[in-house]
Amino acid sequence: MAKKDTLNALLKREIDESTAETLLTKYSTLSGISNAGVDELMGLGISEEEASSVIAKIGKRAPSPRSEKTKKAEEIAEPMELVNVPLELSEEGKKLKEIADRRNIRMPVKVIVDIAKRIKGAELDDSIYEKLITVAARMYDDHRMDPNESAGIMAAQSIGEPGTQMTMRTFHYAGVAEINVTLGLPRLIEIVDARRIPSTPMMTVRLTGMAAEDEKIARIVSSDIEMTNLLDVASIETDITNMRLVIRPDVHKAEKRGVTTEEIVERLNKVKAVRGHVETRDNDITVVSEESSYKNLQKIYDSVKDIKIKGIDGIKRAVIRKDDKTGKWVIYTEGSNLKEVLKKDGVDRTKTMTNSIQEVAEVLGIEAARNSIIREAYNTLTEQGLSVDIRHIMLVADLMTNDGQVKAIGRHGISGRKSSVLARAAFEITAAHLLHAAMIGEVDHLDGVAENIIVGQPVTLGTGAVNLIYTPRGNKK
Repeated sequence: MAKKDTLNALLKREIDESTAETLLTKYSTLSGISNAGVDELMGLGISEEEASSVIAKIGKRAPSPRSEKTKKAEEIAEPMELVNVPLELSEEGKKLKEIADRRNIRMPVKVIVDIAKRIKGAELDDSIYEKLITVAARMYDDHRMDPNESAGIMAAQSIGEPGTQMTMRTFHYAGVAEINVTLGLPRLIEIVDARRIPSTPMMTVRLTGMAAEDEKIARIVSSDIEMTNLLDVASIETDITNMRLVIRPDVHKAEKRGVTTEEIVERLNKVKAVRGHVETRDNDITVVSEESSYKNLQKIYDSVKDIKIKGIDGIKRAVIRKDDKTGKWVIYTEGSNLKEVLKKDGVDRTKTMTNSIQEVAEVLGIEAARNSIIREAYNTLTEQGLSVDIRHIMLVADLMTNDGQVKAIGRHGISGRKSSVLARAAFEITAAHLLHAAMIGEVDHLDGVAENIIVGQPVTLGTGAVNLIYTPRGNKK
């Protein structure tokens, strides 16, 4: 909890403002104050009576209706045991781990597993193993961030500077000429703005079983996914003399999309305006107007021309291509509807992806959305030939998703929710932020980077976060 939020929480509990500010010189959370006890609070210069009152007021917080529901849910639910699944080490991995332990090298096991995979099957001397683990440890330490380093500023610079070199264009995706996808700077802006609908939504639908191997079956799955309207497979003529519509299915188009005349008739009979007035003659379908008026005939035409015959809403086009790496058939779609696509038979649910991050969050959850942000941002930068350490992108993704929802980086998202008044004012709508803060008496504790730079004092990061105390030799106690 930020100090500003803790201060507001203390004031709501009818604790004196001067007392609250004294408490915040050492503690930043309510639980920290509560756990400190009366004696420690008295050490800050607060009287015993006042310290006891603070502890009592913090402990008397009435539970909200939501917390009551949560409490009941916790009583009903069985406690979940967290299981730490160890990574399985190969023979090479065990040897590397043994050397690391012997030389007191502290390194994530995942790094050792990755090195072991690279050297699997290679007959190496013990000296090479020693050198591998030593160099890997040095590289790992070199890439670690220093204590009190400004991680956020580093990430902003590392993404923002290459961003100035990005082009603004829409490009063909993965060699599929029929489908365009937004790349470059516009795509990066979409990602960090957490747009609900991307400018060019698309999906990469991986197939499984026979659908991945057989082109005919892949086309059947593709036709089930691609949305087909009546005008896509038939022409509509207006017969004014007989007050009717004549629908003539195009055999070639209907066969290509897997649509039969019976399916068209069945779908027309579900439309309220023409139900009971649909007839089939030879290969033509006629819809007779029950009223002899041009207006009614036009109304019928408007109600049937865009009806969906088959497919999934939102998927305007589906194209199949063979993956050069795997040799399996893949469907690329223009438009996105992840929830419905995952229900289709023949679709590999573990590898199907969409570039709509909000949709991923709704269907698969916030952790999947975080991974989607990382993948989309990293691929966008890499496609432009820009090399950015993935850890900077991971930090941005963590900030955007840390409270369970995908937030934008902007005045309506992360930047607009900062606890510092000056940091918010430095971003956008300066006058409005300062005026509102003055009206409600908001206090800025100058904990961040921007606010300290504005007031002209050292930032509490790096060397500025360290206080040195010199004690002369003669005054040691």
